Amino acid sequence: MIVFDLSCTQGHRFEGWFGSSADYDDQRARGLLACPHCGCAEVVKAPMAPAVPAKGNARQEVLPPETRPMANTPMPPEVQKALHQLAKAQAEALKASTWVGEKFAEETRKMHYGERDEAPIHGQASLAEAKALIEEGVPVAPLPFPVAPPEKLN
Repeated sequence: MIVFDLSCTQGHRFEGWFGSSADYDDQRARGLLACPHCGCAEVVKAPMAPAVPAKGNARQEVLPPETRPMANTPMPPEVQKALHQLAKAQAEALKASTWVGEKFAEETRKMHYGERDEAPIHGQASLAEAKALIEEGVPVAPLPFPVAPPEKLN
């Protein structure tokens, strides 16, 4: 089992337990995720702090209670607003973009080397493919929020 911190566009944070990361992706793509607080179906993974144990000889600094981050509490309104605006901007940008799926690396290279006309595209690339594109100087960037392939949308 894997636990993800999730959040909805209304700013509610909650945990989701999944058999694997692929199970989360599958359930999200099929529209099976919803906020338990408000029922919102626009659910994404929330930023999570890595669980890195401290060294045995490290002095631990204790923060006063009023400054400690709290898990599973609503996001501050300004963070919620910023994430909503970012999601809205991504959705607007994707309207003018073409889904190329697993051919993303190939199609991006073709545009970079002048083998096809430049156009906004989005798709999937493995970590190795993305690193190779960056090393070649091909301008690419990950999207801030996951995007489901068109054939998996409701």
